[in-house]
Amino acid sequence: MAGSEHRDTGPDTRLDTRLVDWDLAARTASRLVRPGPVVSEAEARRVVGVIREVAAACPPHVARVSQLLVPAGPPVRVVERGAWARANVASFASLLAPVLERAVDERRSRVGSGRLRGLGVAGRVTGLQLGSLLALLSSRVLGQYDALGEGPGTGDLLVVAPNVLTVQRELGLDLRDFALWVCLHEETHRVQFAAAPWLADHLRERARALSGDVLGGSGSGAERLASVVQGLRGAVEGARGGRSSGGGGDSSGAGLLDLATTAEQRRALAEVTAVMALLEGHADVVMDDVGPSVVPTVAAIRRRFTARRSSSRGLLDVVLRHGLGLEAKLRQYADGARFVRGVVTRVGTGGFNAVWSSPAALPRPEEVADPAAWVRRVHG
Repeated sequence: MAGSEHRDTGPDTRLDTRLVDWDLAARTASRLVRPGPVVSEAEARRVVGVIREVAAACPPHVARVSQLLVPAGPPVRVVERGAWARANVASFASLLAPVLERAVDERRSRVGSGRLRGLGVAGRVTGLQLGSLLALLSSRVLGQYDALGEGPGTGDLLVVAPNVLTVQRELGLDLRDFALWVCLHEETHRVQFAAAPWLADHLRERARALSGDVLGGSGSGAERLASVVQGLRGAVEGARGGRSSGGGGDSSGAGLLDLATTAEQRRALAEVTAVMALLEGHADVVMDDVGPSVVPTVAAIRRRFTARRSSSRGLLDVVLRHGLGLEAKLRQYADGARFVRGVVTRVGTGGFNAVWSSPAALPRPEEVADPAAWVRRVHG
């Protein structure tokens, strides 16, 4: 779909490319993305203009409902599918580079540089798989707030214009209302991380530590990483084809949960899942509670979107739900909004906002389904 921004924050080619060929991942994603809906240039400009307009209107509505007052962020980036995929390659590269560099260094210290040649082949395979995974996801993700990268593009709020238009048409929704609803969700994520400046570092450190535990340090790290990405791609293809997602859609490849063999690793996965339940549940509550005075068709949007949400989840949700093998445990994820509403009912929005005060105030895995337990622990 023409008319949207094409600013590309491609991967840093200076990063280690022996476990993942990031350049190849970006090229593969760009080559394999499916074309968006066919529209005229004038219609494309209209859709992009609507998205930019409603995104600019979101901050005061999110501030009113969330009661979180933070500085304004940069304007929304309205992107094509390929630009979204390349941005996510860059984000993955910056997030995982320290882990992968450490894994290579550890292997070099054990086996010597002369026996590292096979990593380049594995890195190209993984790059191909990651690129094809992101190409698949690029037609499904509506918006994204990138909080975990550490390079250009970090902190950007992206909306994928062709996907917004596709879903709006598919569900018979009002374009302005639907685009506003999507932008409210992503603006809420921006506000969450701005209200809790420690949160991005906290999640980044947990993700890197966990990745290092289950992927790095062993001679099979490259193969493990390739297996995870392959399993994710199979999961997405299975979901797209309507196959059951209970075991990850396609049974090929290992989920990260399968590689987390210690109690500490599994607890760490559960803790990350609980944080994602909080973030997504809170964003869902805010986007709905802005209300019909702002989004007149919000009830119809929620009803129709929920009915097809399993086929429109974002990248991190797919990673958690399919790649980590957490389908059963991710009832917690679905309970995220209920956790937020349960806390607000007991201590109000101001009391709920204590969750952004420190890592210790984040909900524990068992508390997501028991908001009263969180209230007792945090508020006494």
